[in-house]
Formats: sequence, C-alpha cells, structure tokens
Amino acid sequence: MCDVKKYLDMYQDIKTLQPEDTLQLVMEAKDEEERDFFELVGNFLLQQKQQKVIERNLF
Repeated sequence: MCDVKKYLDMYQDIKTLQPEDTLQLVMEAKDEEERDFFELVGNFLLQQKQQKVIERNLF
C-alpha cells in the first residue's frame, strides 16, 4: 500500500507552484519523460486557474 499522506502532501505542494516554477522544472528536467510530467503539471495548474476565471465570469 502506498503512503497516502506523502502523496497528499506532494499534491498540496504542487498546487502552490507558480508558472515560472513549472517552467524551471521543465527546463531542468533530466529526460523527456520528466519534462513531459512537469509540462503536464503546469498545464493542469493553468487549467485550474482558467476554470476559476470562467466560473467568476471574468473571461
């Protein structure tokens, strides 16, 4: 069984990343798989922010 608390803590940490943080992670990735992962995280966070803007009718 996985350490659920560890992954929940990671999720909370990831949610605080700023776009420049994810860009730095992408640029410093060791390989394509790692780069793809950080791009996916960055895209997810961007989509979350876009959704909030749409819900508040700011778009």
